[in-house]
This record gives sequence, structure tokens and C-alpha cells, in this order.
Amino acid sequence: MEQSDLILLQQKVGMLRAEGKYQETIDAGYKLLEIGMKLNDYKSILTAYMNNAASYYSIGAIEEAFENIDAHKELSDKHGDEADRLGTFNILFLLYEYNKEYADAKRTLKTTIELSKKLSHYNITSNAYSNYSHILLEEKDYNKALEMAEQGLQYAEIHEPKSPILKFRVKLNIAKSHILLGNVKESAALVQSMVDDPLLNSFIREKSQSYILQAIWYEEQKMYQEAFDSLTEAKVLAESYNDVHLLKTIQQKRCEMCDLIGDFETGYLVQKEYIELLNEIKDRDLAMSALKLNIKHRVAYIEGKADRDGLTGLYNRNYIQRKTNQWLNAAQETGESIVCIVFDIDSFKSFNDNYGHVYGDEVIKSVSKACSKALRSDDLIGRFGGDEFVVILRDTSLEDGFRVAKKLLKAVRNLTLTIENKSTTITVSMGVANNITSNASDFIGLFHSADNELYKAKENGKNQIGIG
Repeated sequence: MEQSDLILLQQKVGMLRAEGKYQETIDAGYKLLEIGMKLNDYKSILTAYMNNAASYYSIGAIEEAFENIDAHKELSDKHGDEADRLGTFNILFLLYEYNKEYADAKRTLKTTIELSKKLSHYNITSNAYSNYSHILLEEKDYNKALEMAEQGLQYAEIHEPKSPILKFRVKLNIAKSHILLGNVKESAALVQSMVDDPLLNSFIREKSQSYILQAIWYEEQKMYQEAFDSLTEAKVLAESYNDVHLLKTIQQKRCEMCDLIGDFETGYLVQKEYIELLNEIKDRDLAMSALKLNIKHRVAYIEGKADRDGLTGLYNRNYIQRKTNQWLNAAQETGESIVCIVFDIDSFKSFNDNYGHVYGDEVIKSVSKACSKALRSDDLIGRFGGDEFVVILRDTSLEDGFRVAKKLLKAVRNLTLTIENKSTTITVSMGVANNITSNASDFIGLFHSADNELYKAKENGKNQIGIG
């Protein structure tokens, strides 16, 4: 794939998520992930993880969202830049807030503020302060919430290009802090100016939130009818863009206001609307559950393909490396021996040169089948690339690993392929090593040791095993 095509796929993933097409985003994200891993393109991998995390969050699949965030953070720490790390913290906040893990949310926001200031991404700084204020409002720390929101406004004002809606969103928390602190005059003037702001003609969600804010102000003054009327305005706006979860909050408050007013007739009608809304939310949640289940099965299929070699059906290099590293990490605690067997087909180039690549592919497939049958079900075998294969044996001594290698060598020797009415035999050369004698702590180190033994076997005449 050309670099320009890869960039287009990155852009497609982001566009699909922006359009709310979460299943398509996740499918495209895993395709981008697969290609990125093959090409060692870290930016593509990070883009895939980030957009998949946000998509999983949007459909309520929080566990899967965290898995993608963890993978993003791990790769970002090793190969990403500071902007990639900032993206990680942004999405982490949403997940912590969703689970009401406010201590973790605040810790993440502090890091976001520090990093965004360093990068001069002042829109993110402003949002982070605003989100911090929101958490503090939930914790009823109104003075601190006001302080954080005011800092958010300062950074919104220095952000370039100018963004009036960025400043407005921070003001929502400033106004709410003033209301809950009992600053009647300050909050009244601020709320009224926000409700009347012509900017909101283009931002309906923020306009509905302004009316909710106005209702909170009226409720604090025990002006329950006015609070109900403001909530009704918010309801009409929320219905216009079909935000059922915001509507749920509004309808709950409208029911409360009817009780406080003593208007039971209106209260009955609002309660009826509320029940209908809950049924709609239930239907949507069922549809979302079906979507999550569908995505889970599709992703399992995509991941399965991503881990397999297209020609042989064996595991590919990425999976072998990932799994072996997991086993080696565990082995550092348990002291178990992990054996690596590396082998390739002797004189494989001659098969391609004399008979063509199609026949060469048949040779590779035949070797992979014969070796797979000779191994235990829990042994790991994969195609490393070209005509080279890797076998990983867990909890196996170097001597037992050598015995397995001899078994594989014999299985390949017993192969007979017919081409142009002539029988052709196949042999392989092998190298065997384990983590203990090689002192290897990761796949690369272990593979390198076994590959050195393979080289010795080739130098000594092929069709044999080197062991170290």
C-alpha cells in the first residue's frame, strides 16, 4: 500500500467516527491496524487505537474502549510524540467520567492541562479546565469549580483561531458555580446573557443547556413555575436534535417541578411523556446491545484474520512475537524454559526459479501442514516470512526442544511432491535455542539465538539441526 493510500485510510477512520458510524469505524480501524502493523507505521496504529477507543466508548463498550486506550498508551509511550500522548489522556478522561472514577479523572485532567500548555494547544487546555470544573461541581466543591472554570475561560480567550463557542462552553460551568454558591446577581446576569446569545442559534445543544442552567437558577430562588417553563424550552430544543439522554434529565426535572408547583394534571402528562421516553431509550439500548454484539463478532473475525498468514493459515510474525513476549514475561517470574525453533526450506529459491512461484507456494503450504500435524495442539507455529517458520514451545527443556525439532525434520523429509511427473523431496535446516541458555528476555533475542543456530546448520551442509 502506498503512503498516500495509508493516509487516506487514516482520514477515513476519523471521518467515519465523526459521522457517528461506529461499526464502520471499528471495521476500518482494525483494517488500518493490520496494515500499520505489517508496515511498522506507528502513526497508523495509534490512529486506529484512538478512533476505535472513542467508537467503543460511544456505544457503551467501556471494557473494549479501555483495551484500545491501554494499547494506544503503551505504543505512544514507546513510539508516539507528545501530541499522541495528549490524545490518550483526552479519551481517558471520558472513560473515567463515565465510570464516575473522579480521582482518576482529575489526575488525567492535570496531565492533560500540563501537556496541552506545553504544546500550546490552548483549546484542549480550556476544555480540560472546564471538565475539571464539571467534576468539582459533581463533588459539590463549588469554589474550586469556579476557579477552574475561570482558568478555562482564560485559555479559551488566548486560543487561536478565536472560538466563541469554546468560551461559551466554559461559561456554562462558571454560571453554574455562581448559582450554587448563591451569587444571585452575578449568576442572574450571566445566565440571561447566555440564553439570549445569538451565537446559540448555530449550537442547539448548548442553547438547551443554557435553558437548563436558567431552570437551576429559578429553582434555587424557589421560582418553580419559571423553572418548569425554562425546562420546557430546553425539552423542545433537545427534541429537535433527538438527544434522548439529555431529554431524560430534563423530563425528570420537569416532573419534580410539577410536584413542587402542585400542578398534578400537567405532572401526569409529563410523567406519561417520561415513560414513553424511557421505553424509547430501552429500545435504543437494545439496538445498541445488538450493535455491540455484532461488532464483537466482526472484530473477532477481523482479529483472527489479522493474526494469520494468508498463504498457510499459520500464525503470522506479529502474533508469534506478541504471544512469545507474553510467555517470556511470565517466564521471568516462573523460571520456565521457552524453546524457539527456527527453520527454513533448503534451496527454496531453486523451486521458484525452476518451477515458478505457484509451485513454490505449494511447497510452503505442504511444509506448514506437515509440521503442524507433528506438533501438539498447544505448541505455537507460525510463518515468519518467505520460506522461514518459527515454532515456540512453552515449559519445554532445550533437550526436549531438540527432540521436537528432529520430529519436524523427519516429517518434512517424508514429504514427496510431484511436479512434471517427477517426485521431489524437501528438506529443511533448523536452529534451536531457549531463553535460559541464551538469556533472552524477549522474542527478538530468543529468535536471534535460534536463527544463529540455523545459520550454523546451513553452513554445515543443510538438512540438519543446530542447537545452542
